[in-house]
Amino acid sequence: MTDATTNLKLPPSGAPLPHSVCVLPFSPTAPEALSEAQKKVYLAPQLTLMWWKFKRHRLALASGIFLLVLYASILICEFLAPYDYQSRHVDFIRSPPQRVHLFHEGTFVGPFVYGRKYELDMNALRRTYTEDRTRVEPIRFFCRGDPYMFWGLIKGDRHLFCPAEGGTLFLLGTDRLGRDMLSRMIYGARISLTIGLIGITVSFTLGIIIGGLAGYYGGTFDLVVQRVIEIIQSLPHIPLWLALSAIMPPSWSPIAVYFTITLILGLMDWTGLARAVRSKLLSLRENDYVVAAQLMGASTPRIVFRHLVPGFMSHLIASATITIPTMILGETALSFLGLGLRPPITSWGVMLNEAQNINVVVLYPWLVFPVVPVIVVILAFNFLGDGLRDAADPY
Repeated sequence: MTDATTNLKLPPSGAPLPHSVCVLPFSPTAPEALSEAQKKVYLAPQLTLMWWKFKRHRLALASGIFLLVLYASILICEFLAPYDYQSRHVDFIRSPPQRVHLFHEGTFVGPFVYGRKYELDMNALRRTYTEDRTRVEPIRFFCRGDPYMFWGLIKGDRHLFCPAEGGTLFLLGTDRLGRDMLSRMIYGARISLTIGLIGITVSFTLGIIIGGLAGYYGGTFDLVVQRVIEIIQSLPHIPLWLALSAIMPPSWSPIAVYFTITLILGLMDWTGLARAVRSKLLSLRENDYVVAAQLMGASTPRIVFRHLVPGFMSHLIASATITIPTMILGETALSFLGLGLRPPITSWGVMLNEAQNINVVVLYPWLVFPVVPVIVVILAFNFLGDGLRDAADPY
């Protein structure tokens, strides 16, 4: 009898093996014993395996692509928006959304909107807008419109789409000052989306460093850190935000207020991650590879960040994808309550500040449209987090 894997001649079944023959068990991970297809799997690096597992989670993959497109769009929001976010149209205050049409009286015209005319309703004390079917206003593409400063550095006036000459294009309506809601939502995405990235950087830096050192050293340092975390978590957030909002001088520039709000959100959110990192490191620090690293003279930062933290990277990835939408919700809530960002800067929370009055929402429901991207982005981050967690988890 011959073993095909070792090419050795073996005695019949049941007969004892000669002492000079040593049969090794078949190892599927031995490179010489693998086919090309098996080598592609068994010898693939960790990141490649994570990508293969992540692609199988279709909802997470779609959410990741959506978020990438959304974050890429904030780089060119001046080009994507049909108007400047501060442009006012005093003749179209709180104008409802305009519908896009393709055919006019049975004839294909292309994307266009009908003109608007309004009348004053003296009983309701508000304007009543109606479509003017005699005015066909084609939508222009790659056109010149409101001038802007691209990222505050380069002058430009080119837009992806614009209204017809002398016409209007309010696809999501206008606010109380006659400003286009769609343009303001596009500009507001730059603030609302980046505040989560900067906030998570502050939160993760503090959480991993403080929680990692507390879990690795333990003792008095761990005791002090835990008491500080308990004090911070016991503080009521709304009164604290009120106090911090009152501290910020009204003379500060919008950029200073933006970074201050980001820092506040990061400082308030690091405690949960620090506790999770600390508890994980307490269970990992006694492993043999940690002792070996200590005996070899490795420094504490190297042991923590090189050997221990990668051991629960799947948890950190899931925490990051959950914390970013939490930051976005925090900024939206603060700005909605008037405690966060203030005009002239715009964000989704600042825009929702106009929808505080229920009577205004009933009369002008399009003012709550900024809540739609908030919901969609949070759902996308949650789906992405599920996919990344499953892909990074080796178990």
